[in-house]
Amino acid sequence: METRLNIPHRSDVMRAYKERGGDVAAVLPIHYPRALLRAFDVLPVEVWGPPGIDASPGAAHLQAYVCCIVQNALSFLLAGGLDVADILVVPHACDSLQGLGSILTDFITPEQPVLPIYLPRGRRESDVDFLASEFRSLSHRLEAITGRSPSEADLLASIRREEQADELLSKLHQRRGSLPLLDRNLYRLVRSREYVPAETFVELAQGMLAQAADAPQAGARVPIILSGILPEPMSLLDAISDVGGVIVADDLACCGRRLYHPGESEEPFCRMAESMVHAPPDSTRGNPIQERLEHLLRLVETSGARGVVFYVVKFCEPELFDLPDLRKGLEAEGVSSLVIETDLGESHQVITRLQAFVEMLR
Repeated sequence: METRLNIPHRSDVMRAYKERGGDVAAVLPIHYPRALLRAFDVLPVEVWGPPGIDASPGAAHLQAYVCCIVQNALSFLLAGGLDVADILVVPHACDSLQGLGSILTDFITPEQPVLPIYLPRGRRESDVDFLASEFRSLSHRLEAITGRSPSEADLLASIRREEQADELLSKLHQRRGSLPLLDRNLYRLVRSREYVPAETFVELAQGMLAQAADAPQAGARVPIILSGILPEPMSLLDAISDVGGVIVADDLACCGRRLYHPGESEEPFCRMAESMVHAPPDSTRGNPIQERLEHLLRLVETSGARGVVFYVVKFCEPELFDLPDLRKGLEAEGVSSLVIETDLGESHQVITRLQAFVEMLR
């Protein structure tokens, strides 16, 4: 029997945080320092589109081939959907997001300050140094905006709070087959990490993990890995279940690629940088395709998956560039894969293609 979740609504979380005197940052995908923002009493609330809105206001300022996540985000901003935010954070995860950052700083000037974050494209020591320097610059900007000045001890305490939440997030992924949750509700819980404070997520995750069975639940469903950027619309997860599949691991940018491990340094900015630089391989961080392939093959081996579904946002160049070689490498190891390219909110033909793929894997 599936457990009923009591996850707070995004708007309620933001309102409560602001009522007690904190600020809210609207954060675009994908990688950013949660702990640094929280040390300044700023709650990061992620903006993955959102789906299901009129994208035409943003389309007037963007090329037609810009992905729907960026188009929807700009449209949502122009329509007043981000008025609740005190700060806008735009990591440069891809050309589309970098372009959005430029538009917001040079052409459209929202009332909120816009903070870009430049991400390195490797795992070298110099990449850690570069990212730590970026975080120090971001800290100076936050100090000027908020008027707050957390100590190094405050920042380390914030880092360790986020590390606890990240550890529990990893456990939810690892023990997903033992939890009394179907895929859709599991991802509701996992993705609440996108907006609830770390301490709230810790309570939610600990409560669910306490209900985990001693062993994975047996079933006749076909095990698959879900890769791509994000599972939107969330009805995708129902579709996978309806056709007899079950997600046993994921390589999603919003989920599995952000299973951060603690850094080793006791210097706070280096510690945050180490954690992010050494996260699972990600096309948007420029990690080699071979690293991504080896990571997917390890997921296949440890999870028992029979196939991989790449659920890709249209015009997502980092993902689309990697796909031919990833699929060729998987095929060479006897692992079948399916590519579904879609805009946020689209669902036509998805069920039919998923059904055919799952039937092939049986």
